[in-house]
Amino acid sequence: MPQTSSAPQVPVILVATDFSETADSALDWAAELARQQGARLELVHAVAIPPSLPWYPPPTGVDFSEELRKAAESRLEEMRTMLAGKGVEVSTFLDAGTPWQVIVQRADSLAARVIVIGTRGLTGLRHLLLGSTTQRVVHGARCPVLTVHPADAGGHRPIRAILVPTDFSQDAELAVTTAHHLLSYLEQDARLILLHAYNLPIEYTAYGPIPTSVSYLEDAGLEAERRLFEMAEALKRDGLTVETVARQGDPAHVIAEEAQSRGADLITMGTHGHSGLRHLFLGSTAERVVEQAPCPVMTIRQPEE
Repeated sequence: MPQTSSAPQVPVILVATDFSETADSALDWAAELARQQGARLELVHAVAIPPSLPWYPPPTGVDFSEELRKAAESRLEEMRTMLAGKGVEVSTFLDAGTPWQVIVQRADSLAARVIVIGTRGLTGLRHLLLGSTTQRVVHGARCPVLTVHPADAGGHRPIRAILVPTDFSQDAELAVTTAHHLLSYLEQDARLILLHAYNLPIEYTAYGPIPTSVSYLEDAGLEAERRLFEMAEALKRDGLTVETVARQGDPAHVIAEEAQSRGADLITMGTHGHSGLRHLFLGSTAERVVEQAPCPVMTIRQPEE
């Protein structure tokens, strides 16, 4: 009997939505990414049943959970129809439960390529860096997570230039690999920007200027340039320009400034570097980059051993 080969599976990009403005912006960026990579979208919403109010008992015969589900189904269908009209293949998924758990579990079951989510939702507070749902999704997801800021609304575009900060750790290597793969769908005009920001250790700065600090910075800069050059040579291909930058300064500020000045469409970075602790949500640099970045940020978490 002749064997038949199965068609390659279409990659899935999962988009979490709570129907907020930031979630709508995340959807716009996800749709651009799906078109660029030939992926399909899945819209995911979790119905979280609010607790009943003791001073406002629900009317007899009213099932609020069912009413919420019907309302959410209607909103999801409106979004699906709108995206389908723009030529994007899209499905929807609705479940009751804690939002971050529903999102992460669904991404696992689909082997999603990436989760796209807004940094703040309907319950987000302006003074918080990330909403609690987004924090938990980034911490628990097995796949990359693309976080979209409220300020990114209306700025969605094809991703052609990706900046990758690196401290030459394993997490940073994984981020470089992910960015290189994202750009592999472009035959030309793709740019990968490798950036290393270095600064004096606290042992130097705590005592003020000392003579050895000058040679330390010079040596650190030269070594970073050498390693960046080696990385770039291994990544070059036709249609892809690989730029390298080694700069002294606070890493989070340097990353945000270089992303702005070089017109990066996306920043891709590991959640922990050499100094990162696994029990933290994000390494301090990654967390501050998400806050300060002029574009969406994709974080990649090294799988737990």
